[in-house]
Amino acid sequence: MNFAAVAHMPDQRYCYCTEPGRFIVRLQTGRGDLSGVILHYQDKYIPVKFMDTRKKVSMNIVARDAWHDYYEAEISIDVVCLRYFFELCDTNGCVCYYSSFRFLNEPPTDIDRMYDLPQNLREVQRFQTPEWAKNKVVYQIFPSRFATTKDIPEKLWYKAPIKADTDLQGNLRGIIEHLDHIRELGVDIVYMTPIFHSKSTHKYDTIDYYAIDPTFGTTEDLIELVEQAHGMGMRVVLDGVFNHTAPEFFAFSDLENNWEHSHYRGWYYCDGKPKRPLIRFKKPNYKCFSYHGGMPKLNMDNPETGDYFIEVARYWMKTAHIDGWRLDVGDEVSHQYWRRFRKALKQEFPDALIVGEVWHYAADFLQGDTWDSVMNYPFLNAVVDFVANGEITATDFVNELGFLRGNLNTACYPLLWNLIGSHDTPRALHRCNGDKRKLRLMAAMQLLLPGMPFLYYGDEFGMTGGADPDCRRGMLWDKNRADMELFSFYRRLIALRKQYPELTEQPPMKVETDDEKGIVIMEFENFVLIFHGGETPCQINGYIGCKDLIGNCTFNGEIASYQSLLIQK
Repeated sequence: MNFAAVAHMPDQRYCYCTEPGRFIVRLQTGRGDLSGVILHYQDKYIPVKFMDTRKKVSMNIVARDAWHDYYEAEISIDVVCLRYFFELCDTNGCVCYYSSFRFLNEPPTDIDRMYDLPQNLREVQRFQTPEWAKNKVVYQIFPSRFATTKDIPEKLWYKAPIKADTDLQGNLRGIIEHLDHIRELGVDIVYMTPIFHSKSTHKYDTIDYYAIDPTFGTTEDLIELVEQAHGMGMRVVLDGVFNHTAPEFFAFSDLENNWEHSHYRGWYYCDGKPKRPLIRFKKPNYKCFSYHGGMPKLNMDNPETGDYFIEVARYWMKTAHIDGWRLDVGDEVSHQYWRRFRKALKQEFPDALIVGEVWHYAADFLQGDTWDSVMNYPFLNAVVDFVANGEITATDFVNELGFLRGNLNTACYPLLWNLIGSHDTPRALHRCNGDKRKLRLMAAMQLLLPGMPFLYYGDEFGMTGGADPDCRRGMLWDKNRADMELFSFYRRLIALRKQYPELTEQPPMKVETDDEKGIVIMEFENFVLIFHGGETPCQINGYIGCKDLIGNCTFNGEIASYQSLLIQK
């Protein structure tokens, strides 16, 4: 038995409340190392000699990664405090016990040598996420390049490659006029990158958080956009840039002009009167985003600063009735502040969706006290490496997803923003070197797996573009430029996702891979989901004669290069 691979922490990832009286207990072990795990538990305060409260339940493997199996059991309890331990049986039939971080040859009888679960404490800590958001489809809009009501020459609108400062004059009314397209696609949530007053096209250097950028429109335009989206059954999420501001923001401007007497010295991290650098990546004498002197970093742990931005968030929730926030560079702001932010927002708007931008595994932000979800960059990396780059095997891909499922609280798993591209990354089609077969497969992985598929505007039309800023081109509204067959493919996938919730709400009964062929097979009760990440067409036996719901045809046993199948049993 590989003792070093066994791990359990009585925290929000490995022992937590799902609803009052219901708890999930999780154990990590070496992959394929054990034949079974049993969870033993009993009441802490009732001695066995007076009443035997001891119970046990077999645990099931719910996820696997390259090195580990993740066992879970869900139990119902009504106690003041529970004590528990694990019985481990390896493939040779040897048994040992794991209790309070120690391995034992005999089951522990001293309850003080067992793991501890105070029920009320854990129920208060329960990770509560907005029910309305689970497994919903998100559509990202970059407002300055999505749509406009202005008369922009086609030569400019469809300019490629495009530069950061190219002004296409996109605006909110342009978005309003194209909400029908978004709804026709089947989208549930519209997410817009920053729309507040700024001098840049991207608006991540905000000057005034209480004013819509005049090039985009007015507060009334935003209110109308949200009202119309809500009327179509869609929600709206805004981008909260609360890590940094523009230098022209009132607090930083005051520092530059009145350093010795400024009231706002605690709002930023300055080593003296701010001096803006003239060269990119030359460190200024103040902290800023990515050493960019034009984006000075806020000190959100300063109470006054933190309160200001909580009020900004509350203001737009109340004024425009938006449904949540995506928090830019969220991992560079303290957990302490995000706890304050969550508590303040959820007290008034309990259904608000709070999503953080993190480019890595982010379990520390997903334990119920800060955010509801994150942008799932590990998903992007796995899909790109498997399909676009061909750098990992089918098994590696499944293992990457298994690591997330085995280590994140199950409450947030249906809310992960599963992206294959965004305004910060090369376009998915660009990563695929223009191969739309690969793009279709990546889209199928997005749209037929659990989580919140995060669609970047224009992917459904086959838009391409390299790294920022070229990934931010003008939307392909000209149907002679747009790939309408691809649009229909996206629509079909989204429709299948909604028609058959078993795909996203129930874990597969079995997952198999064939690394030589590049095949992933996920078997559900009524369906079989198959992804082929290989160049060579191949045969798959066992489902011939069944209907492929994606292709709307009878499966003949052959799967093409980079094809996805949804077989109805």
